[in-house]
Amino acid sequence: MAPKSVSIKVDDAQRVSGLLQAPADACACYVFGHGAGAGMTHPFMAAIANGLAERSIATLRFQFLYMERGSKRPDSPKLAHAAVRAAVLEASRLSLPLFAGGKSFGGRMTSQAQAESPLPGVRGLVFLGFPLHPPGQPSEDRAKHLFDVQIPMLFLQGTRDEFANLELLEPLCQRLGPRATLKLFPDADHSFHVPARSGRKDPEVRAELLDAMATWINSVL
Repeated sequence: MAPKSVSIKVDDAQRVSGLLQAPADACACYVFGHGAGAGMTHPFMAAIANGLAERSIATLRFQFLYMERGSKRPDSPKLAHAAVRAAVLEASRLSLPLFAGGKSFGGRMTSQAQAESPLPGVRGLVFLGFPLHPPGQPSEDRAKHLFDVQIPMLFLQGTRDEFANLELLEPLCQRLGPRATLKLFPDADHSFHVPARSGRKDPEVRAELLDAMATWINSVL
């Protein structure tokens, strides 16, 4: 189904664009933000929205303010959190159970917002490649806030993701306890791309990712 354009009020002076896809049989809605370098219309974002619609899950993807303005410099956390909250509020109009998260930067800003103050109606967070640290700079500093998130979290991560050293990510998820679920995708990088030598193709990985998301969302419900 074709996405519907929506305008999301962030505050009295600012709005951002969103794309809503809500199949008639939707059991939940996933509110998700884009990565730092590409907006909500990126092919990966569209593929996730289309794939979830096929699995009876509505989606609302949205722009962060800097992307709306055409800037390449990501917003401050305060502004990014405000956009996340505005998008969750917009999605609540559907009267469906809500899940939130996003690709890389979008997922991290969502988890920070949730850690500061729970997002109303959100039952769980789904990270499409959590950016634990910058490439080549292994650290857990970006994960400290996750211990303040008290709802279930699903980490979908490629084993070749240079933004998340598995020697750090796997123990981190273990320390987060039963509220954290880690699903690994062999040979996939931060964009869930796999090399030809893996014997698999990107659409296969994406289908596996979408199935994992849908199964986990239904288990939380």
